[in-house]
Amino acid sequence: MARTYIAAEVEQRVRAAARNRCGYCLSPQHLVMARLEVEHILPLAKGGSSDESNLWLACPLCNRYKGDRTTAVDPETGETVLLFNPRTLVWSEHFRWTDDGLRIIGLTAIGRATVIALHLSDDPDALEVRSYWVMAGWHPPEE
Repeated sequence: MARTYIAAEVEQRVRAAARNRCGYCLSPQHLVMARLEVEHILPLAKGGSSDESNLWLACPLCNRYKGDRTTAVDPETGETVLLFNPRTLVWSEHFRWTDDGLRIIGLTAIGRATVIALHLSDDPDALEVRSYWVMAGWHPPEE
């Protein structure tokens, strides 16, 4: 699918609202070696729009894993639930960091399903990079 044009001023507002970090794994732009991407919370392929209210930031890893998904299965209940919406939900109500700061634990059905669907705690590249951030004292981020 061709990239959708997002006006520069809209992208700036989205970046500011997201505090320049991924809405899913909270990776901040200044530590990510790629530009955080403006993503469609409800993907265009599923009827979403490019209205600002449907846009947020995602790191390339989270955005690739999310793709056009809107739901995933909660591994605890087996129910299909909506993925975490970083624009309308509070991260700390659905997730927490493990004590070592490397993995994200889902606290709710939405959190657990999102952790699995977006590989928030098992992508080897993300875990390695986070381990360096932890050693440097830059991670885990505060909500």
